[in-house]
Amino acid sequence: MAESPKFTVVGVSERKVDGRALVTGKPVFAGDVELPGMLHVALLTSPVAHARIRSIDTAAAEAHPGVACVLTHHNTPAMRYTTAGQGAPEPSPYDTRMFDTKVRFVGDRVAAVAADTLSAAREAAALIAIDFEELTPVLSIDAALATGAPVIHDEDDCLDVWDAPHNVVSVIGAKVGDVAAGLAESAVTAETTIETQYAQHAPLEPHVVLSHLDPDGRLVILASTQVPFHVRRIVARLLDLPIHRVRVIKPRLGGGFGVKQEVLLEDVAALVTLRTGRPARLEYTREQEFVSARTRHPMRIRVRLGAGADGMLQAIGMDAISNTGAYGAHGLTVLSNTGSKTLPLYNKAPHLAFDGRVVYTTLPVAGAYRGYGGTQGSFALETAMDDLAERLGIDPVELRLRNHIRTGETSPIFEELGEGRKGTPQVITSCALEECLRRGAERFGWAERRARTPGAGALRRGVGMSAHMQGSGIALVDMASATISMNDDGSFTLFTGSTDLGTGSDTVLAQIAAEVLGVGVEAIVVVAADTDLTPFDTGAYASSTTYVSGKAVELAAMRVRDQILAVAGRILESDPTGLGIVEGHIEGPQRSVSLADIGKRSYYGPDPAQIAATASFVPESSPPPFMAAFAEVEVDVETGLIRVTDFLAAVDCGTPINPIMTEGQVEGAIANGIGYALTEEMQFTVRGRNRNPDLARYKIPGAVDLPPMTVMLIDSYEPTGPMGAKSVAEIGINGPLPAIANAVYHAVGIRLTRPPFTPEKVWRRLREAGV
Repeated sequence: MAESPKFTVVGVSERKVDGRALVTGKPVFAGDVELPGMLHVALLTSPVAHARIRSIDTAAAEAHPGVACVLTHHNTPAMRYTTAGQGAPEPSPYDTRMFDTKVRFVGDRVAAVAADTLSAAREAAALIAIDFEELTPVLSIDAALATGAPVIHDEDDCLDVWDAPHNVVSVIGAKVGDVAAGLAESAVTAETTIETQYAQHAPLEPHVVLSHLDPDGRLVILASTQVPFHVRRIVARLLDLPIHRVRVIKPRLGGGFGVKQEVLLEDVAALVTLRTGRPARLEYTREQEFVSARTRHPMRIRVRLGAGADGMLQAIGMDAISNTGAYGAHGLTVLSNTGSKTLPLYNKAPHLAFDGRVVYTTLPVAGAYRGYGGTQGSFALETAMDDLAERLGIDPVELRLRNHIRTGETSPIFEELGEGRKGTPQVITSCALEECLRRGAERFGWAERRARTPGAGALRRGVGMSAHMQGSGIALVDMASATISMNDDGSFTLFTGSTDLGTGSDTVLAQIAAEVLGVGVEAIVVVAADTDLTPFDTGAYASSTTYVSGKAVELAAMRVRDQILAVAGRILESDPTGLGIVEGHIEGPQRSVSLADIGKRSYYGPDPAQIAATASFVPESSPPPFMAAFAEVEVDVETGLIRVTDFLAAVDCGTPINPIMTEGQVEGAIANGIGYALTEEMQFTVRGRNRNPDLARYKIPGAVDLPPMTVMLIDSYEPTGPMGAKSVAEIGINGPLPAIANAVYHAVGIRLTRPPFTPEKVWRRLREAGV
């Protein structure tokens, strides 16, 4: 493993650069902005899961006082596109229209009304008369694939749908060796089938967008988005505008978790502004976040494992079917990650196979969600590994130690399975998973807790664990750029197109720049996520910001540093190659010069020239972070209630640029994962209507619901990353579901395969098992 160099700013828990504004309630979010003459937009959405619109009458709405604009399929663009905020050409199908003649889920767009007030807009929307021809809803994977199932996308202008007549959006597979033969030759086999649920991101801030025309008549969009440059491209194409006539600005974001990697409102607000010439505001209510935004993909996954008597894996087979809901945004890529972020973890098996299908249903649309398919795949693989360990008579930690990938190794899955395409060959350049497993187990007291008997009373305790990998950006696809310019007082302005969703990435990038330039974070001014002012960045997704955007910042800072040292060399009459910047000064043989002196000279000196540089970075690989997760649970066998009493995550993320924020990322992901494991589920009626579209009935864990959490950051250094860093934002969410399920088995002897593990479900399984 590469040795980590000594840093002065990186590796320090610096205060967030936006922290003061956030905690003092400054108006930094899109929803805080009010524009003169602003219209308010209300959406009318479908009350039925599947229907054609025979007719739509907007006369009463248009005549309602204060109404300025009504949009339907009659007066909006008819082109197909994808709402997925992905790089072009998008790997998601073009199966969506701005407003369509057919609705495909409860919550699908039907019309939009813009009026002087929000109440007027909502009143007018309620006056729109629609005649629906109701069609049979398709509410499950099995219903979608049944012979003679209703065809959800029967239009003839969709692009890149695999088999629309049979509701199959995408198909993907990878094969190495012969899994059937490997299983037959194995001394011990294990098999499991799991099925995961609909879950919503529930960011604190809902989707908000404001649009207006600037003095030159250009369209300006202020949006709570993770992908401002993708928003600009998609909206420009949809509304037939040159890209340079659209500006997208991302203010502070109140959480995203993937749901804001989508173009859901920007096109409507923008079209209202273009039609009326007035600013427009459109914001989802909390109910609309549940009904009309995006969700995690429900999946059914079967995993088959085979191993020799020595515990060495011989075969791994994974078959997955994903429910993408009414539209295919992110469907192919999420399913690809279900295999590509899990199967390489155990690279000793010579026989590997992944087979996946994505299907349409008439339920809410699934999209990007933290973990991005790896969460579902990890649940299946890691519970199967626990079962295999028991059948082999080997400790679960030891089984993983014998089989996991290591530094200098590769897996054929890297090449066989990319994000919706062929993958990229990759050799692991840093892996501290062995240390995660060993040190995590020791700190958790794994051996001692595992040896305890669960007890015979009503409350029984057990422990479980799991191992994980994720990725750092998308190799040969993601691109980030950064520009750094020096100011005349020796400070610097960092221009980055990256998107801080509340994760602290602006602070992390400032720390990287400060480290290279020999200054403190307070000397870096961050200007971010404005398509007019900042260079291109694909956006905040795929755990890419620290690794991809951070590397662009590091490269730009190195170029600026070289320019500074060249000027200093002339001033100090020294060879620049022998100079360095320490605490804002460059020391020469006889004297020193400050950055302020150099900044002033670069503006006003005898040979003035702006010190600035731009750099771009496209990763050739996606180095995985690794994690070992350990959970202790207490199961009440009389009620089925599961209480997580302890959770530990040992994480290899390379260099933690800001340790406290890194730990916070992991803790937040664990909390998110515990909710997904125990309480969170979107529920639907037999007609496809959401039964719990609010935070009173959709249960996310609060602080009092969470166990003590320990995050161990294991020493590691990624030689291809900025300052040795890899990603950390997503991997933590993958641990709770399998670790808790395995702990429940240790406690009471039942295998749970259908989250969330609610008391009623657990009680029924306990009764079935005779506990």
